[in-house]
Amino acid sequence: MTVPEGKANKSATEAAVEAATEAAGAAGATSGGAADSTRPRRRQARGEARIAQLLRAAADVFCTSGYTASSTNAIAREAGVSPGTLYQFFPNKEAIAVELGDRLLDRWRDSYGAAFAQSHTELPLDRMLDATLDPLIAFNCENPAFFVLMHGSEIPGRITEAHDTLHATMLTRVESVLADYLPDMPAPQIHRIAEMVFMVFKAGLDLIMASEGEERAAYIQELKTVMFRYLAPLVGDDASCPATAERIDTP
Repeated sequence: MTVPEGKANKSATEAAVEAATEAAGAAGATSGGAADSTRPRRRQARGEARIAQLLRAAADVFCTSGYTASSTNAIAREAGVSPGTLYQFFPNKEAIAVELGDRLLDRWRDSYGAAFAQSHTELPLDRMLDATLDPLIAFNCENPAFFVLMHGSEIPGRITEAHDTLHATMLTRVESVLADYLPDMPAPQIHRIAEMVFMVFKAGLDLIMASEGEERAAYIQELKTVMFRYLAPLVGDDASCPATAERIDTP
């Protein structure tokens, strides 16, 4: 992304005032002690707007180039600011990734809550799969940087730890949902089924995220079909998966 013409033509005085204002906001917040190198410095309202701009740019760069190949210079260029401006808020690329990852994880927890609502266990299997999978898939499609940060190589350890914690929490919730559908099944077997379901979801999500448009929609339906065919015999759901029925009836 190139710097807008209006910004490029900004007078030297205006640019200096802007830089000084941002620097003062960052420095004033850290005067009480050394800042954590993996966290951005505290900002005033003007700085918060700047940080949001930088994080949006970072998300775009991470998605385009991958985390490892991305650089702070590329992020600054995408945001339309100088590297010096970026460094007023973040000391390095890792700090940017940690802040972006934290914010995306907060949003993900909201999607996770909607996906695993207790009322979903009262639905037939096919409708439960729709209600559970749709929010999770939609979040990943709307926030591709989350997928990059959670699955990429050389991701900061703090993000990896947060992802592992989230994975364990989701696995526990999947087990709880299965236990409602399979009340007589031993807990160790439910755990194995939950792990298989979780791994199938992750594999299907890889294909979904690598596709767009109608192809993406087709992979979403394929994932639901695989899940239904795996779970229906266990649950004893006699209803046929709509997508499966359509393919069987199609000449």
